[in-house]
Amino acid sequence: MDININNRKTSITSTNLQELAQEMSLPEKGVAVAINNQMIPRTEWADTPIADGADIVIIKAACGG
Repeated sequence: MDININNRKTSITSTNLQELAQEMSLPEKGVAVAINNQMIPRTEWADTPIADGADIVIIKAACGG
C-alpha cells in the first residue's frame, strides 16, 4: 500500500502502526506518530490500522543543542 510518511510517498506492507514501527526499525522510546493530523499513543499502535493513502508524521526525539 502507498502512504505518505513525513511528506514522502512510501510503499509499505504494514497494516497497523505497530507493524510500521517494526518495518521502519523505529526505537522503543522517543517516537511520536500521527495519522492524518491525529496523534496516536504508543499503547494504541497495535490497534490502529493504516489506510491506503494515509498521511503519517513520525517525530523522533533528539538530544543536543
